[in-house]
Amino acid sequence: MTQPALPEETDLLVVGSGVAGMTGALAAFAAGLRTVVVEKTDVLGGNTALSGGLMWIPNNPLLVEDGVADSAEWAHAYLDSVIDGGGDPGPASSRERRAAFISQGPKMIGFLREQGLELERCYGYSDYYPENPGGLPEGRSVRGATFDLRRLGPMRERLRARQLFPGVPIHMEEVSPAGVATRTGHGAATAARIAGRALGGLLRGRRVDGLGASLMGQLLLALTKRGIPLYTELGLRSLVSREGRVTGAELARPDGTTVAVRARAVLLACGGFSHNEAMRKEYGPHPSSTEWTMSNPGDTGDGITAAQAIGGAVALMDEAIWMGTGQRPDGTREMHVFDRSMPHCIVVDSSGRRFVNEATDYSRFGRAIYARHERVPAVPSWFVLDSRHRRRYSLGDILPGVTPRSLLGNGYLKKANTLEGLAAACGIDPAGLRDTVRRFNAMAAAGRDADFHRGESYYDRYFSDPRVRPNPNLGAIDRPPFYAVPVYPGDVGTCGGLLTDEHARVVSTSGEAIPGVYAAGNCSATVMGRTYPGAGASIGAAAAFAYIAANHLAGSASGSA
Repeated sequence: MTQPALPEETDLLVVGSGVAGMTGALAAFAAGLRTVVVEKTDVLGGNTALSGGLMWIPNNPLLVEDGVADSAEWAHAYLDSVIDGGGDPGPASSRERRAAFISQGPKMIGFLREQGLELERCYGYSDYYPENPGGLPEGRSVRGATFDLRRLGPMRERLRARQLFPGVPIHMEEVSPAGVATRTGHGAATAARIAGRALGGLLRGRRVDGLGASLMGQLLLALTKRGIPLYTELGLRSLVSREGRVTGAELARPDGTTVAVRARAVLLACGGFSHNEAMRKEYGPHPSSTEWTMSNPGDTGDGITAAQAIGGAVALMDEAIWMGTGQRPDGTREMHVFDRSMPHCIVVDSSGRRFVNEATDYSRFGRAIYARHERVPAVPSWFVLDSRHRRRYSLGDILPGVTPRSLLGNGYLKKANTLEGLAAACGIDPAGLRDTVRRFNAMAAAGRDADFHRGESYYDRYFSDPRVRPNPNLGAIDRPPFYAVPVYPGDVGTCGGLLTDEHARVVSTSGEAIPGVYAAGNCSATVMGRTYPGAGASIGAAAAFAYIAANHLAGSASGSA
């Protein structure tokens, strides 16, 4: 698709086309600002297009309309208990930034709806710490309604294709019941509803979708309807500043040539540095690898390094949205989120010992691998399961009851008729694994995980098998053959980055806001500190602070930001 000529000057130059970039551009345009969006890769949508597409926003309008009790006070209590309990969050999670997120997040949701986005509640997907003060078992996540991608016309080919359940028009609240479609009536009905949605769309000449495709597809449609220019294959080379104020940016084309754009302000929304091996090694933790990440290839830290070059401060650079991931010999990567919550499985280190509640949220799970590795080799860890898990539930991207010979043949999926044989295949201490499984099986029979409390939280039970009792997350590992796959501390994006204030302005190493440059999304240090409070916390914060940035720029009478 031929792109129009890039303007030499604009009010707001948005670098990055994920949820932060598109939300910020839409808000700036609505406020009367000339806005241009540039994207380094050849497709639009950033990490959000690859994701479940949820925005975690406390006290949002959809909760209010459904009569679910929530409030800013509850949100503050919840974030305080979660973030402050997760280690020193530093200045990225200041009181002012938390307050800005809580107050402006609901307004951002209202704004997107006013702009034509169809948003709905993600029913029942619990907060990740629902038992904490202010936690909601009902969850606070918002998602896009089912969206027909054909409404995008030619722009459909420029939307990044998602990798989570590709081609399936599913919503996140349907993932849990669909995962036990062969086990429960509710699960079977959910799977039938998803299939009917897909078939109905095709019969009507539509290409319906959900998850990140819906949210980013709707945002892309909103921008194109308003004529907001979006340019691909234009990466950030450097920020241009004059007398201490950012006045634009120098952009790089694929052929190495550059072009400059003058702007009243630049919004950096170009992601973290998941695919930058040098930055990962510099900032840790270790070991780490770009081969374990699930983020989009454009996450190479350009916005962070460009702002650092003009004095921008960084924070939380050792943090990410952690995720247990696997990499097959052919390079295919898969996530382990829902599968490890199910009965008849455990995760162990090289000694064969458990070290984590396997049903915990993905961020805590990845962090637990690193914490364990400081004492016992745990990278990779091993996801161990028996034949009942393999028959009933998915394993990463492998469907229930389907065990490809190729994965056994290439050594990715280990299989043995005894636990000792499985341990030998994985390099796990056999005595340790045998003792661990014996203890785990006894706890499963009793329905109580005395070691790590698996199945005690409402969040744990969200992904579980209700037919397994007395604890739907626990089931003995005693039916051969036994299987195992390696699990690495991967991520879906780093979340340490540029330090910003409550207006999303980049802060300098001397502590002052740098005029003319904002940051939102994974290139900024997260307001959530060292924790992840709910499904879509990163996407919700990214959209909220991009909205804040655009309105702050628009509301600055003198144009200084």
